Amino acid sequence: MTASIGVFGIGLAAYWPQFPALKSRLEGYQRTVEDRVRGFACDIVSAGLVDTPEAARAAAQLFQREDVDLILCYVATYATSSQVLPVVQKSAAPVLVLNLQPTAALDYETADTAEWLANCSVCCVPEIANVFARARVDFHVVSGQLHADPTAWREIEDWCRAATAARAVRQCRIGFLGHTYPGMLDMYSDFTMMHAQLGAHIEVLEMDDLAQRVPPAGAAETRAKLAAAHDVFAIDPGVPPADLEWAAQVAVGLDRLAADFALDGLTYYYRGLDGNQFERLGAALILGNTLLTARGIPASGEGDLKNCLAMLMLDRLGAGGSFTEFYAMDFRENFVLMGHDGPGHIAISDARPVLRGLGLYHGKRGAGVSVEFNVKTGPVTILGLTQTADGALKLIGAEGESLPGPILRIGNTNSRLRFPLAPAEFVNRWSMEGPTHHCALGIGHHLGRIGKLASLLKIPLAEVK
Repeated sequence: MTASIGVFGIGLAAYWPQFPALKSRLEGYQRTVEDRVRGFACDIVSAGLVDTPEAARAAAQLFQREDVDLILCYVATYATSSQVLPVVQKSAAPVLVLNLQPTAALDYETADTAEWLANCSVCCVPEIANVFARARVDFHVVSGQLHADPTAWREIEDWCRAATAARAVRQCRIGFLGHTYPGMLDMYSDFTMMHAQLGAHIEVLEMDDLAQRVPPAGAAETRAKLAAAHDVFAIDPGVPPADLEWAAQVAVGLDRLAADFALDGLTYYYRGLDGNQFERLGAALILGNTLLTARGIPASGEGDLKNCLAMLMLDRLGAGGSFTEFYAMDFRENFVLMGHDGPGHIAISDARPVLRGLGLYHGKRGAGVSVEFNVKTGPVTILGLTQTADGALKLIGAEGESLPGPILRIGNTNSRLRFPLAPAEFVNRWSMEGPTHHCALGIGHHLGRIGKLASLLKIPLAEVK
Protein backbone atom coordinates (compact mmCIF):
# COMPACT_ATOMS: atom_id res chain seq x y z
CA MET A 1 0.00 0.00 0.00
CA THR A 2 1.36 3.41 -0.97
CA ALA A 3 0.28 6.93 -0.14
CA SER A 4 -1.53 9.08 -2.68
CA ILE A 5 0.23 12.44 -2.76
CA GLY A 6 -1.46 15.44 -4.37
CA VAL A 7 1.01 17.91 -5.88
CA PHE A 8 0.28 21.36 -7.24
CA GLY A 9 2.55 24.22 -8.14
CA ILE A 10 1.52 27.84 -7.89
CA GLY A 11 2.20 30.86 -10.04
CA LEU A 12 0.49 34.04 -11.20
CA ALA A 13 -1.20 34.07 -14.61
CA ALA A 14 -0.42 37.78 -14.98
CA TYR A 15 3.28 36.94 -15.27
CA TRP A 16 3.04 34.66 -18.32
CA PRO A 17 2.51 37.28 -21.06
CA GLN A 18 5.06 39.55 -19.39
CA PHE A 19 7.78 36.86 -19.16
CA PRO A 20 7.08 34.28 -21.89
CA ALA A 21 9.69 31.69 -20.80
CA LEU A 22 8.84 31.76 -17.10
CA LYS A 23 5.89 29.36 -17.00
CA SER A 24 7.62 26.50 -18.81
CA ARG A 25 10.67 26.93 -16.60
CA LEU A 26 8.56 26.68 -13.44
CA GLU A 27 6.70 23.65 -14.79
CA GLY A 28 10.08 21.98 -15.27
CA TYR A 29 10.91 22.64 -11.63
CA GLN A 30 7.60 21.12 -10.63
CA ARG A 31 8.36 17.97 -12.64
CA THR A 32 11.59 17.70 -10.65
CA VAL A 33 9.58 17.81 -7.42
CA GLU A 34 7.13 15.19 -8.64
CA ASP A 35 9.90 12.86 -9.84
CA ARG A 36 11.68 13.07 -6.48
CA VAL A 37 8.46 12.37 -4.54
CA ARG A 38 7.60 9.47 -6.84
CA GLY A 39 10.93 7.99 -5.79
CA PHE A 40 9.62 7.77 -2.22
CA ALA A 41 7.29 4.95 -3.33
CA CYS A 42 4.25 7.23 -3.53
CA ASP A 43 1.50 7.63 -6.11
CA ILE A 44 1.45 11.16 -7.51
CA VAL A 45 -1.75 13.02 -8.32
CA SER A 46 -0.62 16.14 -10.14
CA ALA A 47 -2.84 19.19 -10.56
CA GLY A 48 -0.15 20.96 -12.56
CA LEU A 49 0.65 24.64 -12.14
CA VAL A 50 -2.30 26.46 -10.54
CA ASP A 51 -2.30 30.13 -11.59
CA THR A 52 -5.94 31.26 -11.26
CA PRO A 53 -8.79 30.82 -8.76
CA GLU A 54 -10.61 28.75 -11.38
CA ALA A 55 -7.67 26.38 -11.70
CA ALA A 56 -7.57 26.18 -7.91
CA ARG A 57 -11.14 24.89 -7.76
CA ALA A 58 -10.39 22.29 -10.44
CA ALA A 59 -7.35 21.12 -8.46
CA ALA A 60 -9.46 20.85 -5.31
CA GLN A 61 -11.97 18.64 -7.10
CA LEU A 62 -9.16 16.43 -8.42
CA PHE A 63 -7.65 15.92 -4.97
CA GLN A 64 -11.04 15.17 -3.45
CA ARG A 65 -11.85 12.68 -6.20
CA GLU A 66 -8.51 10.90 -5.80
CA ASP A 67 -8.71 10.86 -1.97
CA VAL A 68 -5.14 12.05 -1.48
CA ASP A 69 -3.38 11.48 1.83
CA LEU A 70 -1.08 14.50 1.71
CA ILE A 71 -0.99 17.65 -0.44
CA LEU A 72 2.28 19.23 -1.51
CA CYS A 73 2.02 22.89 -2.45
CA TYR A 74 5.14 23.67 -4.48
CA VAL A 75 5.67 27.42 -4.36
CA ALA A 76 7.17 27.98 -7.79
CA THR A 77 6.92 31.77 -7.70
CA TYR A 78 4.70 34.44 -6.20
CA ALA A 79 0.97 33.68 -6.28
CA THR A 80 -1.91 35.28 -4.43
CA SER A 81 -3.30 33.26 -1.56
CA SER A 82 -6.79 33.47 -3.07
CA GLN A 83 -5.71 30.94 -5.68
CA VAL A 84 -4.02 28.67 -3.14
CA LEU A 85 -6.55 28.33 -0.33
CA PRO A 86 -9.36 26.84 -2.48
CA VAL A 87 -7.10 23.95 -3.52
CA VAL A 88 -6.80 22.61 0.03
CA GLN A 89 -9.81 24.04 1.82
CA LYS A 90 -12.24 21.22 1.11
CA SER A 91 -9.79 18.37 1.59
CA ALA A 92 -9.12 16.68 4.91
CA ALA A 93 -5.53 16.04 3.84
CA PRO A 94 -2.78 18.06 5.54
CA VAL A 95 -0.62 20.35 3.41
CA LEU A 96 3.13 20.57 3.06
CA VAL A 97 4.23 23.94 1.68
CA LEU A 98 7.45 23.45 -0.29
CA ASN A 99 9.59 26.59 -0.34
CA LEU A 100 12.38 25.17 -2.50
CA GLN A 101 14.56 27.74 -4.24
CA PRO A 102 16.10 26.53 -7.54
CA THR A 103 19.42 28.38 -7.05
CA ALA A 104 21.55 28.80 -3.95
CA ALA A 105 21.76 32.58 -4.51
CA LEU A 106 20.91 35.13 -7.16
CA ASP A 107 23.60 36.70 -9.26
CA TYR A 108 22.90 40.21 -8.11
CA GLU A 109 24.86 41.84 -10.93
CA THR A 110 23.12 40.08 -13.81
CA ALA A 111 19.74 38.76 -12.62
CA ASP A 112 16.72 40.45 -14.17
CA THR A 113 13.10 40.42 -12.99
CA ALA A 114 12.35 37.13 -14.74
CA GLU A 115 15.27 35.46 -12.99
CA TRP A 116 14.17 36.83 -9.64
CA LEU A 117 10.58 35.60 -10.20
CA ALA A 118 11.93 32.14 -10.96
CA ASN A 119 13.57 32.13 -7.52
CA CYS A 120 11.15 34.08 -5.32
CA SER A 121 9.30 31.17 -3.74
CA VAL A 122 9.88 32.62 -0.29
CA CYS A 123 7.95 35.77 -1.21
CA CYS A 124 4.44 34.39 -0.65
CA VAL A 125 5.11 31.66 1.90
CA PRO A 126 4.27 33.93 4.88
CA GLU A 127 1.06 35.01 3.10
CA ILE A 128 0.05 31.41 2.49
CA ALA A 129 0.88 30.47 6.08
CA ASN A 130 -1.23 33.33 7.41
CA VAL A 131 -4.24 32.34 5.35
CA PHE A 132 -3.91 28.63 6.13
CA ALA A 133 -3.68 29.41 9.85
CA ARG A 134 -6.75 31.64 9.77
CA ALA A 135 -8.67 29.07 7.71
CA ARG A 136 -7.65 26.29 10.15
CA VAL A 137 -5.85 24.31 7.46
CA ASP A 138 -3.41 21.73 8.84
CA PHE A 139 -0.09 22.70 7.23
CA HIS A 140 3.69 22.54 7.59
CA VAL A 141 6.48 24.34 5.74
CA VAL A 142 9.72 22.92 4.35
CA SER A 143 12.21 25.56 3.21
CA GLY A 144 15.46 24.92 1.39
CA GLN A 145 16.83 24.36 -2.07
CA LEU A 146 15.28 22.45 -4.94
CA HIS A 147 18.62 20.80 -5.74
CA ALA A 148 21.45 19.52 -3.55
CA ASP A 149 19.65 19.95 -0.24
CA PRO A 150 19.54 16.57 1.55
CA THR A 151 18.10 18.09 4.74
CA ALA A 152 15.03 19.53 3.01
CA TRP A 153 14.48 16.44 0.91
CA ARG A 154 14.88 14.14 3.90
CA GLU A 155 12.11 16.10 5.61
CA ILE A 156 9.88 15.77 2.55
CA GLU A 157 10.62 12.04 2.30
CA ASP A 158 9.77 11.58 5.98
CA TRP A 159 6.38 13.20 5.42
CA CYS A 160 5.70 11.00 2.38
CA ARG A 161 6.76 7.80 4.17
CA ALA A 162 4.63 8.80 7.16
CA ALA A 163 1.68 9.38 4.80
CA THR A 164 2.07 5.82 3.50
CA ALA A 165 2.07 4.49 7.07
CA ALA A 166 -0.97 6.63 7.94
CA ARG A 167 -2.86 5.28 4.94
CA ALA A 168 -2.01 1.74 6.03
CA VAL A 169 -3.36 2.42 9.52
CA ARG A 170 -6.55 4.06 8.26
CA GLN A 171 -7.29 1.19 5.90
CA CYS A 172 -6.07 -1.74 8.00
CA ARG A 173 -8.13 -4.72 9.12
CA ILE A 174 -7.04 -6.09 12.47
CA GLY A 175 -8.34 -9.46 13.60
CA PHE A 176 -9.21 -9.80 17.29
CA LEU A 177 -9.07 -13.51 18.08
CA GLY A 178 -10.32 -14.64 21.48
CA HIS A 179 -10.09 -12.07 24.28
CA THR A 180 -7.67 -9.89 26.22
CA TYR A 181 -5.61 -11.57 28.93
CA PRO A 182 -7.84 -11.41 32.02
CA GLY A 183 -6.97 -8.67 34.48
CA MET A 184 -4.60 -6.67 32.27
CA LEU A 185 -6.69 -3.52 32.55
CA ASP A 186 -4.19 -1.34 30.65
CA MET A 187 -4.82 -3.31 27.46
CA TYR A 188 -8.61 -3.24 27.35
CA SER A 189 -9.70 -1.35 24.25
CA ASP A 190 -12.83 0.22 22.88
CA PHE A 191 -13.22 -1.05 19.31
CA THR A 192 -15.35 1.96 18.39
CA MET A 193 -12.49 4.21 19.51
CA MET A 194 -10.15 2.47 17.04
CA HIS A 195 -12.61 2.92 14.21
CA ALA A 196 -13.36 6.54 15.11
CA GLN A 197 -9.87 7.84 15.87
CA LEU A 198 -7.77 5.83 13.43
CA GLY A 199 -10.16 4.53 10.80
CA ALA A 200 -8.90 1.00 11.48
CA HIS A 201 -11.38 -1.86 11.13
CA ILE A 202 -11.48 -4.41 13.93
CA GLU A 203 -12.67 -7.84 12.77
CA VAL A 204 -13.91 -9.83 15.77
CA LEU A 205 -12.95 -13.48 15.32
CA GLU A 206 -13.96 -16.63 17.18
CA MET A 207 -11.59 -19.46 17.99
CA ASP A 208 -13.95 -21.53 15.86
CA ASP A 209 -12.85 -19.43 12.86
CA LEU A 210 -9.34 -20.75 13.35
CA ALA A 211 -10.39 -24.23 14.45
CA GLN A 212 -12.23 -24.92 11.21
CA ARG A 213 -9.20 -23.89 9.13
CA VAL A 214 -6.59 -26.07 10.85
CA PRO A 215 -7.87 -29.61 10.13
CA PRO A 216 -7.99 -29.06 6.33
CA ALA A 217 -4.23 -28.34 6.41
CA GLY A 218 -3.07 -31.45 4.55
CA ALA A 219 0.20 -33.30 4.82
CA ALA A 220 1.76 -31.46 1.87
CA GLU A 221 0.97 -27.98 3.25
CA THR A 222 2.15 -28.94 6.71
CA ARG A 223 5.40 -30.37 5.30
CA ALA A 224 5.96 -27.14 3.38
CA LYS A 225 5.44 -25.09 6.54
CA LEU A 226 7.82 -27.39 8.44
CA ALA A 227 10.42 -26.91 5.71
CA ALA A 228 9.97 -23.13 6.00
CA ALA A 229 10.46 -23.36 9.76
CA HIS A 230 13.69 -25.32 9.28
CA ASP A 231 14.89 -22.73 6.76
CA VAL A 232 14.16 -19.79 9.03
CA PHE A 233 14.87 -21.10 12.53
CA ALA A 234 17.54 -23.00 14.32
CA ILE A 235 15.49 -25.82 15.87
CA ASP A 236 16.55 -26.68 19.42
CA PRO A 237 17.08 -30.45 19.81
CA GLY A 238 14.68 -30.40 22.74
CA VAL A 239 11.67 -29.52 20.56
CA PRO A 240 9.32 -32.53 20.43
CA PRO A 241 8.66 -33.39 16.76
CA ALA A 242 4.92 -33.72 17.43
CA ASP A 243 4.79 -30.18 18.90
CA LEU A 244 6.62 -28.78 15.88
CA GLU A 245 4.35 -30.57 13.42
CA TRP A 246 1.24 -29.35 15.26
CA ALA A 247 2.56 -25.76 15.27
CA ALA A 248 3.19 -26.03 11.52
CA GLN A 249 -0.34 -27.29 10.90
CA VAL A 250 -1.78 -24.44 12.98
CA ALA A 251 0.45 -22.02 11.05
CA VAL A 252 -1.22 -23.17 7.82
CA GLY A 253 -4.59 -22.50 9.44
CA LEU A 254 -3.42 -19.02 10.47
CA ASP A 255 -2.39 -18.28 6.90
CA ARG A 256 -5.89 -19.21 5.76
CA LEU A 257 -7.46 -17.14 8.51
CA ALA A 258 -5.43 -14.08 7.50
CA ALA A 259 -6.27 -14.57 3.83
CA ASP A 260 -9.98 -15.29 4.31
CA PHE A 261 -10.51 -12.19 6.47
CA ALA A 262 -8.01 -9.99 4.56
CA LEU A 263 -6.14 -9.25 7.79
CA ASP A 264 -3.35 -6.69 8.06
CA GLY A 265 -2.70 -7.62 11.70
CA LEU A 266 -3.87 -10.01 14.39
CA THR A 267 -4.19 -9.71 18.15
CA TYR A 268 -5.04 -12.85 20.04
CA TYR A 269 -5.28 -14.74 23.31
CA TYR A 270 -7.34 -17.69 24.53
CA ARG A 271 -6.86 -19.91 27.57
CA GLY A 272 -8.83 -23.02 26.75
CA LEU A 273 -9.43 -25.64 29.43
CA ASP A 274 -8.03 -29.02 30.47
CA GLY A 275 -6.23 -29.69 27.20
CA ASN A 276 -9.30 -29.08 25.05
CA GLN A 277 -9.18 -28.09 21.38
CA PHE A 278 -8.94 -24.35 21.98
CA GLU A 279 -6.19 -24.75 24.57
CA ARG A 280 -4.18 -26.80 22.08
CA LEU A 281 -4.77 -24.18 19.39
CA GLY A 282 -3.86 -21.30 21.68
CA ALA A 283 -0.61 -23.01 22.68
CA ALA A 284 0.44 -23.61 19.07
CA LEU A 285 0.09 -20.08 17.68
CA ILE A 286 3.63 -18.76 18.19
CA LEU A 287 5.29 -20.25 15.11
CA GLY A 288 2.55 -19.22 12.69
CA ASN A 289 2.13 -15.76 14.17
CA THR A 290 5.88 -15.17 14.07
CA LEU A 291 5.90 -16.01 10.36
CA LEU A 292 2.87 -13.74 9.82
CA THR A 293 4.64 -10.88 11.62
CA ALA A 294 7.76 -11.33 9.51
CA ARG A 295 5.75 -10.87 6.32
CA GLY A 296 4.01 -7.70 7.49
CA ILE A 297 0.96 -9.01 9.36
CA PRO A 298 1.92 -8.14 12.95
CA ALA A 299 0.60 -10.48 15.62
CA SER A 300 0.27 -9.19 19.17
CA GLY A 301 -0.28 -11.66 21.97
CA GLU A 302 -2.39 -11.38 25.12
CA GLY A 303 -5.12 -9.59 23.19
CA ASP A 304 -3.26 -6.26 23.13
CA LEU A 305 -5.01 -4.53 20.26
CA LYS A 306 -3.31 -1.19 20.80
CA ASN A 307 0.11 -2.77 20.59
CA CYS A 308 -0.82 -4.58 17.39
CA LEU A 309 -1.44 -1.17 15.84
CA ALA A 310 1.88 0.16 17.18
CA MET A 311 3.61 -2.85 15.62
CA LEU A 312 1.82 -2.15 12.34
CA MET A 313 2.99 1.48 12.40
CA LEU A 314 6.63 0.53 12.89
CA ASP A 315 6.39 -2.18 10.26
CA ARG A 316 4.95 0.20 7.68
CA LEU A 317 7.74 2.66 8.45
CA GLY A 318 10.20 -0.08 7.54
CA ALA A 319 11.44 -0.61 11.10
CA GLY A 320 9.99 -4.03 11.88
CA GLY A 321 7.91 -3.90 15.03
CA SER A 322 8.36 -6.77 17.47
CA PHE A 323 6.08 -7.62 20.43
CA THR A 324 7.93 -6.34 23.52
CA GLU A 325 7.69 -5.44 27.21
CA PHE A 326 10.08 -4.47 30.00
CA TYR A 327 11.94 -7.49 31.42
CA ALA A 328 14.61 -6.21 33.78
CA MET A 329 16.99 -3.33 34.47
CA ASP A 330 20.74 -3.93 34.37
CA PHE A 331 22.40 -1.38 36.65
CA ARG A 332 25.90 -2.72 36.07
CA GLU A 333 25.94 -2.28 32.28
CA ASN A 334 23.29 0.43 32.12
CA PHE A 335 20.63 -1.11 29.89
CA VAL A 336 17.03 -2.33 30.00
CA LEU A 337 16.30 -5.92 29.05
CA MET A 338 13.15 -5.97 26.90
CA GLY A 339 11.30 -8.78 25.14
CA HIS A 340 8.27 -11.09 25.36
CA ASP A 341 7.13 -14.63 24.90
CA GLY A 342 5.19 -15.38 21.76
CA PRO A 343 5.72 -14.00 18.26
CA GLY A 344 8.55 -11.68 17.33
CA HIS A 345 9.56 -9.87 14.16
CA ILE A 346 12.28 -12.27 13.02
CA ALA A 347 13.13 -10.06 10.03
CA ILE A 348 14.94 -7.78 12.50
CA SER A 349 16.70 -10.56 14.40
CA ASP A 350 20.42 -10.19 15.09
CA ALA A 351 21.08 -13.80 14.16
CA ARG A 352 19.15 -16.88 13.14
CA PRO A 353 16.19 -17.10 15.53
CA VAL A 354 15.78 -20.20 17.66
CA LEU A 355 12.69 -22.37 18.13
CA ARG A 356 12.69 -23.83 21.62
CA GLY A 357 10.36 -26.35 23.16
CA LEU A 358 8.69 -25.14 26.35
CA GLY A 359 7.02 -27.63 28.62
CA LEU A 360 5.43 -24.70 30.41
CA TYR A 361 4.17 -21.33 29.13
CA HIS A 362 4.53 -19.07 32.16
CA GLY A 363 1.21 -17.47 33.03
CA LYS A 364 -0.53 -19.26 30.16
CA ARG A 365 -2.01 -22.67 29.57
CA GLY A 366 -0.46 -25.39 27.47
CA ALA A 367 3.01 -26.09 26.12
CA GLY A 368 4.75 -26.11 22.77
CA VAL A 369 7.34 -24.31 20.66
CA SER A 370 8.41 -20.72 21.27
CA VAL A 371 10.69 -18.21 19.54
CA GLU A 372 13.92 -16.82 20.94
CA PHE A 373 16.10 -14.05 19.49
CA ASN A 374 17.36 -10.54 20.07
CA VAL A 375 17.06 -7.66 17.63
CA LYS A 376 19.94 -6.42 15.51
CA THR A 377 22.57 -4.41 17.33
CA GLY A 378 22.52 -0.70 16.56
CA PRO A 379 19.88 2.04 16.73
CA VAL A 380 16.35 1.05 17.77
CA THR A 381 13.00 2.70 18.42
CA ILE A 382 10.26 1.57 20.79
CA LEU A 383 6.68 2.71 20.23
CA GLY A 384 3.64 2.29 22.41
CA LEU A 385 0.00 3.13 21.74
CA THR A 386 -2.03 3.89 24.84
CA GLN A 387 -5.31 5.49 25.89
CA THR A 388 -5.75 8.56 28.08
CA ALA A 389 -8.31 9.09 30.84
CA ASP A 390 -10.59 10.92 28.42
CA GLY A 391 -10.52 8.05 25.92
CA ALA A 392 -8.09 9.55 23.41
CA LEU A 393 -5.33 7.53 21.81
CA LYS A 394 -1.74 8.58 22.42
CA LEU A 395 1.63 7.41 21.09
CA ILE A 396 4.73 7.09 23.27
CA GLY A 397 8.14 6.66 21.69
CA ALA A 398 11.83 6.53 22.50
CA GLU A 399 15.07 5.96 20.62
CA GLY A 400 17.95 3.89 21.92
CA GLU A 401 20.53 1.30 20.99
CA SER A 402 20.47 -2.50 20.91
CA LEU A 403 23.62 -3.86 22.52
CA PRO A 404 25.46 -7.13 21.91
CA GLY A 405 25.71 -9.54 24.79
CA PRO A 406 24.06 -12.57 26.38
CA ILE A 407 20.29 -12.77 26.74
CA LEU A 408 17.98 -15.07 28.68
CA ARG A 409 17.69 -18.53 27.10
CA ILE A 410 14.07 -19.04 28.05
CA GLY A 411 12.42 -19.35 24.65
CA ASN A 412 11.45 -15.66 24.55
CA THR A 413 12.54 -12.74 22.43
CA ASN A 414 14.69 -10.42 24.52
CA SER A 415 17.21 -7.68 23.79
CA ARG A 416 19.62 -5.46 25.71
CA LEU A 417 18.47 -1.88 25.04
CA ARG A 418 20.26 1.26 26.18
CA PHE A 419 18.51 4.62 26.14
CA PRO A 420 19.99 8.11 26.66
CA LEU A 421 18.57 8.10 30.19
CA ALA A 422 19.78 5.75 32.90
CA PRO A 423 17.52 2.67 33.25
CA ALA A 424 15.68 3.83 36.38
CA GLU A 425 15.06 7.35 35.06
CA PHE A 426 13.99 6.04 31.68
CA VAL A 427 11.45 3.65 33.19
CA ASN A 428 10.18 6.44 35.46
CA ARG A 429 9.60 8.84 32.57
CA TRP A 430 8.14 6.17 30.30
CA SER A 431 5.74 5.05 33.01
CA MET A 432 4.60 8.60 33.75
CA GLU A 433 3.20 8.80 30.20
CA GLY A 434 0.60 6.15 31.14
CA PRO A 435 1.67 3.45 28.68
CA THR A 436 0.31 0.02 28.00
CA HIS A 437 2.89 -2.40 29.43
CA HIS A 438 3.61 -3.69 25.92
CA CYS A 439 5.28 -1.77 23.13
CA ALA A 440 6.61 -2.37 19.63
CA LEU A 441 10.37 -2.61 19.04
CA GLY A 442 11.92 -1.70 15.70
CA ILE A 443 15.36 -1.12 14.26
CA GLY A 444 16.63 2.35 13.37
CA HIS A 445 15.76 5.76 14.79
CA HIS A 446 12.31 6.80 13.62
CA LEU A 447 10.88 9.38 16.01
CA GLY A 448 11.06 12.04 13.28
CA ARG A 449 8.79 10.03 11.00
CA ILE A 450 6.64 8.84 13.89
CA GLY A 451 6.02 12.47 14.86
CA LYS A 452 4.80 13.15 11.35
CA LEU A 453 2.68 9.99 11.39
CA ALA A 454 1.12 11.12 14.67
CA SER A 455 0.37 14.50 13.12
CA LEU A 456 -1.26 12.88 10.09
CA LEU A 457 -3.35 10.60 12.34
CA LYS A 458 -4.16 13.54 14.63
CA ILE A 459 -3.01 11.80 17.80
CA PRO A 460 -0.33 13.12 20.18
CA LEU A 461 3.16 11.66 20.53
CA ALA A 462 5.10 11.79 23.80
CA GLU A 463 8.85 11.37 23.29
CA VAL A 464 10.78 9.97 26.24
CA LYS A 465 14.36 11.21 26.08
